[in-house]
Amino acid sequence: MTPPTTSADSTPDPCSPLEEALGRLAESRKQLEYVFAAIGEGIWDWDMRTDRVTRNVRGCELLGLDPGFAGHTAVGFRDLIAEEDRGVMAEALERCLSGQGPYLCEYRVRHASGRLVWVRDRGKVVEYTPDGQALRMIGSLSDISLEREASENLRLTSSVFRHAHESIVITDTAANILDVNDAFCRITGYLRSEIIGRNTRFLRSGLQTSEFYADMWRGLIRDGVWQGELWNRKKNGELFAQLGNISAVRDQAGQTTHYVGLFSDITEIKESQRHLEHLAYHDALTQLPNRSLLADRMQMALAQAERNATLAAVAYLDLDGFKPVNDGHGHEVGDLLLVEIARRLQAASRAGDTVARMGGDEFALIYNGLEHSEECEQVFARLLAGIAEPVTIRGRELQVSASIGITLFPLDGADPDTLLRHADQAMYLAKQAGGNCFHLFDPERDRSLRAHRAALARVESALNDRELELHYQPKVDIRRNRLIGVEALLRWRHPQHGLILPGEFLPAVMDSDFEIELGNWILATAVNEIQAFSDAGHPLPVSVNVSPNHLAHPGFIAYLEALLAGHPRLPDGMLGLEILESTSFSDIGAVSRIMEACQQLGVRFALDDFGTGYGSLTYLRRLPVQTIKIDQSFVRDMLDDNDDLAIVQSVIGLAAAFRREVIAEGVETAAHRQALLALGCHLIQGFGVARPMPPEQLLVWIREGEAGQ
Repeated sequence: MTPPTTSADSTPDPCSPLEEALGRLAESRKQLEYVFAAIGEGIWDWDMRTDRVTRNVRGCELLGLDPGFAGHTAVGFRDLIAEEDRGVMAEALERCLSGQGPYLCEYRVRHASGRLVWVRDRGKVVEYTPDGQALRMIGSLSDISLEREASENLRLTSSVFRHAHESIVITDTAANILDVNDAFCRITGYLRSEIIGRNTRFLRSGLQTSEFYADMWRGLIRDGVWQGELWNRKKNGELFAQLGNISAVRDQAGQTTHYVGLFSDITEIKESQRHLEHLAYHDALTQLPNRSLLADRMQMALAQAERNATLAAVAYLDLDGFKPVNDGHGHEVGDLLLVEIARRLQAASRAGDTVARMGGDEFALIYNGLEHSEECEQVFARLLAGIAEPVTIRGRELQVSASIGITLFPLDGADPDTLLRHADQAMYLAKQAGGNCFHLFDPERDRSLRAHRAALARVESALNDRELELHYQPKVDIRRNRLIGVEALLRWRHPQHGLILPGEFLPAVMDSDFEIELGNWILATAVNEIQAFSDAGHPLPVSVNVSPNHLAHPGFIAYLEALLAGHPRLPDGMLGLEILESTSFSDIGAVSRIMEACQQLGVRFALDDFGTGYGSLTYLRRLPVQTIKIDQSFVRDMLDDNDDLAIVQSVIGLAAAFRREVIAEGVETAAHRQALLALGCHLIQGFGVARPMPPEQLLVWIREGEAGQ
């Protein structure tokens, strides 16, 4: 049987209203389940009649439960809450159920893995009994662990920001202040309300230049960070130093949105550093610059003088009469006097000048920008007058003066250390002149002195290196054809230049301490040779030239006595001393007494170069000399110059009148010998007899029978 067909306009039987309602309910339920499953929060439904709590998938995941978990009872869920947080949850629930507000609280719940999870729990009663009792609540549970962590970090950061010892400032990209911490306010003295919105420029101290800030911002923009020191100004105007850094804060796109500055107050450190630097470069008593700072100041002064084509005066000052004050009144009074002198020196100096203490009562000064040396003289004349003013210290009126040595750069083109040494040398000359004056260093004179010192040092080395020796020139009696003695003459056997005569090196020795040492060596060497000649069978008198300084030296007689005592076999009269007639003796009486004391030791004296000085007759009359020697300059030209011949005749006549022995020096020819013999002079020496020769050659010359006499 075939089923019946339906006509085209026929329709199915409509469903009943109940079925339609159930269908819609099922569809809505399914949609709600989809929403619950898809929603990002955990949804819970608490049936308070059965005390069962059901959860969506997210709610189960949040607690680490299987999504098919049937659900907890409310009591069982409370057991998952951290014990210390259960009161928070109970209080919030009680407030909600009593109608005081919605259910909302945050607490920690234990995840199935054992870890605690921070959650935010919120809900609402959705079903009541007729008498207002809650039957059902629906709510959500959110994982806020990250939020709480961020909040805690923010709280910690905020606490650090507020309580940090370092000052912190946050600005926008234009350096306008957005926030500061308490340390910033404490250090600067500003209230927070007085700072927010202002540009950081208002804190600038003025110590740093605009170029400094330009460099800082260039580095900050380029590198995103700047580190260094800043000097800023407090609200009360005081300056303070900071050490720290400024960092750029960038967004995800890499664009700078803020700057954060973190700084430490290093004002005390800077002050301590400044104090230590002051101690390192300043004298503790007078607070003047010391040697170290003086060296820096001198470099700047010399550079300025060269740049401006001016003079820089470098001076060395030493107080006259300070030691008696220090010894007589005590070091404390002496120190107070030095402090007052330092004050006067500073008061007499300009801002760009330097006054330094070198130690003790010595000071150094540098005066810049002088136009000429006369200006320098005016400056130091005023300085001397100011120092010489009386000083009253503890009721005592004291007075000192000063000796000042000055050198001028670039007239004196030496280096700084040498300039100071030149000023020191000039100061000693001022001191030797009696003090209370200044002396200007002379570069030409200094060069001469240095050359003289170098020459003296070379002669000293020659003595130490055994390069000096004595040669001996015979003296003969031409009437009897007999050798009567020799004169010891100094020679320098130089390793490069050969034999050097004394005229080339003795001037460097004159008036020095070494002159006495050299004279003693000559005496000792001559006495040793006298002994050697005697031991060789040729006892021979030897005469030695002695300088006025050597003869007048306090130890001369004692040395000569000890020297002769060391040669007890030496016959008397074998050592003779020759003094120059051209020498000026300041105390001829004292010289006469010295010569008499020497004669008591068996030493003879001769007056050398007679006729060349101005004291011939006085010396003949007052000095106990046995022999006078006619200067070779007269003897050499006596055959051709009547004046020289007349002088020779006069000297021979004077010798006879004063009953003195006379010897002619510089005899070179037989004609000279005959002329002198005719004039009554029969004792001669010179190249016409023999040249000076070493002692061993002299002995050979003697053994050959004094040939050449």
